[in-house]
Amino acid sequence: MCQLLGMNCNVPTDICFSFTGFRARGGRTDHHRDGWGIAFFEGRGVRVFLDPQPSADSPIAELVRHYPIRSLNVIAHIRKATQGVVRLENTHPFVRELWGRYWVFAHNGNLLDYAPPLSGRFLPVGDTDSERAFCHLLDTLARRFPDGPPAPAALFATLREVVGKIAAHGEFNFLLSNGERLYAHASTRLCHLVRQAPFAAAHLCDEDLTMDFSEVTTPRDRVAVIATTPLTDNETWTPIPPGTLVSFCDGAVEELAG
Repeated sequence: MCQLLGMNCNVPTDICFSFTGFRARGGRTDHHRDGWGIAFFEGRGVRVFLDPQPSADSPIAELVRHYPIRSLNVIAHIRKATQGVVRLENTHPFVRELWGRYWVFAHNGNLLDYAPPLSGRFLPVGDTDSERAFCHLLDTLARRFPDGPPAPAALFATLREVVGKIAAHGEFNFLLSNGERLYAHASTRLCHLVRQAPFAAAHLCDEDLTMDFSEVTTPRDRVAVIATTPLTDNETWTPIPPGTLVSFCDGAVEELAG
């Protein structure tokens, strides 16, 4: 099973603490050694780091761990290959443009007998089921809303419909963001927490590291963190029920539907 990490905030925030524990799962505290990647939204742009090497040993991951990039939305992925060889083009997260904005996607799971028709606007570069699903998802959105992005509620409803059909082919845990919102779908395993005032100290599960968030935040800050399994052992993580799609905005759950 791959590992997913997402962050959605109401003020630009760095992910160094969470990523420190997360990267250890790529070959040190877990057996996922088939590449990793992370994408940070910065305004309308996206800063992406990808490496087909294990994250626990990656010099690029070490750079990211010490690089306090502040972002409202972040998606990271550690790969355990099920479909597609271990190469850079098969490394998540994947990025495409739709409606004049970048969209970022990372998937955990395995889709069987899945060969959706594609219009040609969005095509896979690699050979993973994950990238095909991303292209299919964006293809559907582009066809449904040819004149531009719909209202958030209509977008969420359409995502829920399409995701349900894709998930019928197997495990479809994923994170998706357009820089405004972060969408998370749990097929088997995904959880989240929201850090907000009063802030406290958090201790990582995968590294002996503690961060006192009361020292680095303001009372109005709010940060939602989404992960395959809890990253800390002294905070309350909420499991996302299987079959549930969640929209996060400004560091909080905006909409949830199973």
